[in-house]
Amino acid sequence: MMRQPDREAEGEPRSAPLEPVRERQRDERRWTRGLPLVLCVALGAAAGLGGYTFVYAKGASYLQNDPSACANCHIMNEQFDGWQRSSHRAVAGCNDCHAPHTFLGKYATKATNGFWHSFAFTSGRFPDPIRIKPGNLRVTEEACRGCHGDIVHAIDSEHRGAPRLSCVRCHESVGHLH
Repeated sequence: MMRQPDREAEGEPRSAPLEPVRERQRDERRWTRGLPLVLCVALGAAAGLGGYTFVYAKGASYLQNDPSACANCHIMNEQFDGWQRSSHRAVAGCNDCHAPHTFLGKYATKATNGFWHSFAFTSGRFPDPIRIKPGNLRVTEEACRGCHGDIVHAIDSEHRGAPRLSCVRCHESVGHLH
């Protein structure tokens, strides 16, 4: 067996010490050990703030069918008062006209609208008077057509080949008088 020459003795430099590498690895482990704690605190703060906001804003009331929930926000008082004076008060609430009639569709629409309404009212970025968005207008239009199907069918059959008529265009004050 031949003996390997001692490189240091021959003037060649030794490989760099492993201490800086080990120290860097130790620092990385220390940082990643604290990461779960930071994430838990951030998630806890978000959940706490969200829960507080949900209770403060009467969020549970929006999951029900009580029309007075729509008036929790002062911007909707005019629409709520108009609905109370309308012919639809006896037969339809807010959800009957402004939410799809399927379970998933209803709560998906309520969640989306709830988020954007909260954002608009909190930031002050909403039109005055408020205006219905195109997606919500489609939901309302389908509600009209669903409840008044016989009349709508008769009207649509008179206008074959023409663009579909909008119920809301002519009857915008039916649901809540202005």
